[in-house]
Amino acid sequence: MEKIIQNRQQEIKTSPEKKTLQSYVKKMQGEIAKALPSVITPERFTRIVLSAISVNKQLAQCTPESFLAAMMTSAQLGLEVNTPLGQAYVLPYRNKGVLEAQFQLGYKGLIDLAYRSGEVEVIQAHVVYENDIFQYSYGLEPELEHKPAIGDKGDPIAVYAMFKTKSGGYGFEVMSMDDIRQHAAKYSKSYGSSYSPWKTNFEEMAKKTVLKRVLKYAPLKSDFVRAVTQDETIKTEIGEEMYEVPTEYIDLEYSEVQQEEPAAGKEDSEQ
Repeated sequence: MEKIIQNRQQEIKTSPEKKTLQSYVKKMQGEIAKALPSVITPERFTRIVLSAISVNKQLAQCTPESFLAAMMTSAQLGLEVNTPLGQAYVLPYRNKGVLEAQFQLGYKGLIDLAYRSGEVEVIQAHVVYENDIFQYSYGLEPELEHKPAIGDKGDPIAVYAMFKTKSGGYGFEVMSMDDIRQHAAKYSKSYGSSYSPWKTNFEEMAKKTVLKRVLKYAPLKSDFVRAVTQDETIKTEIGEEMYEVPTEYIDLEYSEVQQEEPAAGKEDSEQ
């Protein structure tokens, strides 16, 4: 099956016909139907694709292969793209001179996927402000206390995330705002972009960063781990299991979001 899909994709790539998103989707209908989860029909998937383009017009200028792969990744994860739910985003990136679509998990999508694992009872992430009462300690008997201020909260100073399992286990992680900025600058491909969600919604991005760190210690299933590895990836093929499709190399020096208007959704991903 994988070989058939690859042959079909290669045939389309080498076709003399000018590739448009619409023509690409039409030619890939058979492969799309095979790769979609049972809860999504090809017709519904097409509507989702068109809706994403209507929200962010520049997605139609991305390579059809990367856009369709990003949309398929979201579909297989059962997450809605570029909607107010904030589950997942497909955003245009300039990668080595070519506009490509990148799949990104949203902060709320990360929480949804963790809950689906069935092992976690509570997952939360909160911003701590300078006028809050906040203290924590690690060690053999870790403690975490947060009492938000009423009224003037002051500036944000830290973010923490926690989980509690159904069996009673728990864990938490705390990062200062300075630590988060340094971490994002080192690991996020879009942090330096003037259009990056790190610039437009820093606090939501900070929550996601700390959540990804603390959930490494949660007893989550392999499906969750595979989902997280697809965060902030660009792919140019579709398959029955998108996590098995190789990720395209992203040229960090020249990679830049190119948008004439803000992208739908205000969350990015950070690895």
